[in-house]
Amino acid sequence: MGRVLDCEPLYYGHPFSTWTRYEAPCAWQGELTPAQQVAASAISELVEKGAGELLVWAVCGAGKTEMLFPGLTLALQQGKRVCLATPRTDVVRELLPRFRQAFPDVPIEALYGDSPDKAGAAQLIISTTHQLLRYAHSFDVMIIDEVDAFPYHQDSSLHYAARRAAKPQAAVLYLTATPRKQQRRRIQMKKLPVVFIPKRFHGHPLPVPQFKLLPTFHKKMENHQLPASILTLIDQQQQSPRQLLIFVPVIAQAEAVAKLLNTHDSAVPFVHAEDPDRADKISAFREKRYRILVTTTILERGVTFPSVDVFVLDAGHEVFDEAALVQISGRAGRSPEDPKGDVLFFHSGKTNAMVDAVNSIGKMNRLGKKT
Repeated sequence: MGRVLDCEPLYYGHPFSTWTRYEAPCAWQGELTPAQQVAASAISELVEKGAGELLVWAVCGAGKTEMLFPGLTLALQQGKRVCLATPRTDVVRELLPRFRQAFPDVPIEALYGDSPDKAGAAQLIISTTHQLLRYAHSFDVMIIDEVDAFPYHQDSSLHYAARRAAKPQAAVLYLTATPRKQQRRRIQMKKLPVVFIPKRFHGHPLPVPQFKLLPTFHKKMENHQLPASILTLIDQQQQSPRQLLIFVPVIAQAEAVAKLLNTHDSAVPFVHAEDPDRADKISAFREKRYRILVTTTILERGVTFPSVDVFVLDAGHEVFDEAALVQISGRAGRSPEDPKGDVLFFHSGKTNAMVDAVNSIGKMNRLGKKT
């Protein structure tokens, strides 16, 4: 948002007092599953009430975006202003065309660091959580998507920005597949209402990760090589119709792995948070111009590819906590046409996070069978 000095005064105001009431703002013609309808009804009740909080705890691939549509329709019919904020820029880019298609007559702006939209004056705003620092007491409905994601869950200034951006009496909705301890504690203490959706929208279970012991990985990487077992599995995976997402913990590894795979399989790109071309690379991967994409945790959540397998290299690294590994696993099997997908955790020693992630996914699948 540009340079701001401590000595500069900052002002805020309220340029708009009333917003358009839309008779039928939503053009989406899909149908919600029974589980999605439960969440959608709870969201609509919160919007109708006009104040309070609600957490929607839904597994990766449950269809959280579609669950929002009835509540957003109600809000726009009542002339309310809405913001959907998420910690990740890539999620904003992915949500914008979906919302513009669902609400074609509603002005929608997307705000992130280098977004073409700058005014931030639309009735429906989709933004990164950092962009909420622009606003004070502006939104009747505040939605925080991926509430557990970095950097939002670790940055108290972003929590402050979200509280200030919402009106004193606002409907505040949190969305997540992997709530953090503070959210779970509030749920247990009955201080945070929750709706739980343990099943994906297509009804199939979440892919359960497989562990692959790889004790030579770091030594091979130091010698600018990939272990033969990984190359063999990549060769086998490339015989399938699915694309392959390879997650690594740090940027240097992403670059090194992509370079090594370029000698093994042509044109393998890598993406990370500081990559200025990552939007183009992700778009190209989605259009299947690449078979393989190497990525850091920047793509762990919020982006959808219809048919991918997922490999996690160095899965025991500290950057891969339980939430990250669950979200990464959730990239596979998202399409009803291909609801499975393989998820492999390559490691030199199992960590608690790896075991907890597999146990969490297994628990979700067992609960999903009962609903």
